[in-house]
Amino acid sequence: MSTTIKVENLSKQYRLGQVGTGTISHDVNRWWHKIRGKEDPYLEIGESNDRTVKGDSDYVWALKDINFEVNQGEVLGIIGRNGAGKSTLLKILSRTTSPTTGSVKIKGRVASLLEVGTGFHPELSGRDNIFLNGSILGMTRREIQSKFDEIVDFAGVERYIDTPVKRYSSGMYVRLAFAVAAHLEPELLVVDEVLAVGDIEFQKKALGKMKQVSQGEGRTVLFVSHNLVAIENLCSKAIYLKNGLVHFSGNVPECLEIYHQSNTVNYDITIKERKDRTGNGKLRMTGFYICDSANEIVTSLRSGEDYQLILSFQNNCYPEIFSDVVVSYALIDNKHQTVMLVRSNFSNENISVNEASGTVICELKDLALANGEYSLTAFLGFGIDGTYDLVEHVISITISGGDFFKTGSKGLPLSCKNLARARFKTAG
Repeated sequence: MSTTIKVENLSKQYRLGQVGTGTISHDVNRWWHKIRGKEDPYLEIGESNDRTVKGDSDYVWALKDINFEVNQGEVLGIIGRNGAGKSTLLKILSRTTSPTTGSVKIKGRVASLLEVGTGFHPELSGRDNIFLNGSILGMTRREIQSKFDEIVDFAGVERYIDTPVKRYSSGMYVRLAFAVAAHLEPELLVVDEVLAVGDIEFQKKALGKMKQVSQGEGRTVLFVSHNLVAIENLCSKAIYLKNGLVHFSGNVPECLEIYHQSNTVNYDITIKERKDRTGNGKLRMTGFYICDSANEIVTSLRSGEDYQLILSFQNNCYPEIFSDVVVSYALIDNKHQTVMLVRSNFSNENISVNEASGTVICELKDLALANGEYSLTAFLGFGIDGTYDLVEHVISITISGGDFFKTGSKGLPLSCKNLARARFKTAG
C-alpha cells in the first residue's frame, strides 16, 4: 500500500501579537544568518503551545516535531482540545500556510474543507464555484460536468445553484463546499470541524461519503472533529495532539482512551486560583470535579448515565450564616449556546451555609446531551440575580457515546436542551 502523506519533523512557530514573522529587524537577522549558512536564530527560542499558562516568550510553537505517515485509503482522525494545533496542521497539509521547519510529502491532489467558504468566491454562483474549484484541482471542464449533477444533488442546493454564494446560509455553504471537495476525486480529502455547521441529516451523509471515499474508492481522508463517536466509527487510525505535540499516534480505541485519561486532572487547583471570576466573594468556590456511578472522577461522560457534580466552597465571612444559597451549573457548547442549565432553586433545594467551608453535591440523572465538547460554568448566588461567586469555563467536558434511549444505539441524534434531572444536597 502506497504512502499518501509523510510528515517529518514538522514544526510551526508564531510570534504572538504579530502579523507575519515579526519586525524588520527580525527578518534582517534571519537573512543574515541564512546567507552565512547558519540556522534561523529564532528556532532556539519559543515556548510550547500551552494556552492555559502565561509565558515569558513572544514566540510560541503551535506545532513541534510532528511525525506521521498515512497510507492510501486510510482515514486519519485528529483529536485534541481547542488550541492544540489541529487546524494549524491541516492548513500546512493543505498548503495554505508553510511550516517553519520540517517537510510534508503528499502524493496526489488535495481537497480541503477547513472553514466555511474555503476556496469559494463569494460573488460567483454555486455553479461557477463548482467549476472554479474543479479547475484548481486540475480537472477538465468535461470531467467537472460529469460530476456536476451528483454534486448538486448531494448538496441539496439545486434551487440556488445560480445564486451568488454570498447569499447562502452557512449551512448551504458547507453543504456545497463539502460536496465539491468530496466528489471531484482528490487523492487526499482534508476536513476540519466545519461539518458541525451542517444539520444532522447532512452530517450523516457527509460521514457516509467520507467512508465511501476511503473504503470504496481508496482515497485518503484526514478528519478533525470533537465528535469522538464519529472518530471511532469512521477512522482507521488517530493522532492525539496536545499543546502542539503528538501525545499519541496509533489505533483509535487506545487513542480515545488516552485522550479521556489525560483530560482527567485536579480541578481543585484550577478553580481555586482562577482570577477571572465575578461576585461579592462572601462565598468562594474552591474545588470542583465530576464523579460517575462508580465514584470515579471523570471528564468524559456518556448520555443516559448518572453523575455527581461535586463543588466545594469556603465562607469568607464566617461565622456569618448564609441561607437560601442558589447553586447553578450551565453547559455551553462550541457555538457558545447553553444546552443544559440546572439550578437548585428549580427544585426548591437551595442550600444553607453555616460553617467555614462546605461541599454541595448535584446528582444528575439520565444525562441527555448530544456527542461533542462542552464547557461548564459554575455559580453561587442569592435572590433573583445576586452573585457570591461565578466562574466561567471551569472545565471542558466530552460527551462520547452512551445509550440514552436504551436501544443499543450510541449517542443522541439531536441536541437536547434542559432535559437533565438534578437533585442538590450538601455533603456531610
